[in-house]
Amino acid sequence: AMLRLRLLTWDVKDTLLRLRQPVGQSYAAEARAHGLRVQPEALGRSFREVYGAQSRRFPNYGHGQGLSSRQWWLDVVKQSFRLSGVQDEAALTRLAEKLYRDYCSSHNWEVLPGAAETLSRCRQLGFRMGVVSNFDSRLEDILSQCNLRHHFEFVLTSEAAGFAKPDGRIFEQALRLGGARPEQAAHIGDDYSRDYRAARAAGMHSFLLRAAGQAEGPEVPPEHVLPTLSHLLARIEK
Repeated sequence: AMLRLRLLTWDVKDTLLRLRQPVGQSYAAEARAHGLRVQPEALGRSFREVYGAQSRRFPNYGHGQGLSSRQWWLDVVKQSFRLSGVQDEAALTRLAEKLYRDYCSSHNWEVLPGAAETLSRCRQLGFRMGVVSNFDSRLEDILSQCNLRHHFEFVLTSEAAGFAKPDGRIFEQALRLGGARPEQAAHIGDDYSRDYRAARAAGMHSFLLRAAGQAEGPEVPPEHVLPTLSHLLARIEK
């Protein structure tokens, strides 16, 4: 069956871009540059714990709770270091500011294999394209630095939308921005519940990027699974 798609929406993290190294390693390297010795593994564990707690307490970067996403992130970085034993508040502030800026650049992000080629091909085929990502306002800059921004008509972050995936309202905003009805749109992402299932619940088509050897999640029809991004074209060619 022909899908007759007009609009493709894309998740970013671990779909188009990935971190060059684990957070604990980048944080530890930055700490060393400030003369502080912290174990990357300990920092990684602290970060996961702090990030989880902050996300539960202040969902979607504290949107609607009076926090800016910048403040949200500065708090996460500082708490992660505190939990790893760093007490020097002045150093924590400098570290947090520096890391907040560094994660805005291609210094910490790399394009996944096949992503640039697939995006170019999709545009050549005439699809309208947009980003739908649970991300903060730095995403535009990150995509520009990684030379992907020009592929998209819009970049919709959860911070700007006021809703985070799997909330269907972020997909509704994307459909309005892309000028498409749900059945004319497909979302591509790597998370089963936030990307694949949420887009389908909003009436869209969706494809799940699931690399070989990844822990098998819930059942997904094989024609909806992408072992690599390059597999998308065969599924949607007009």
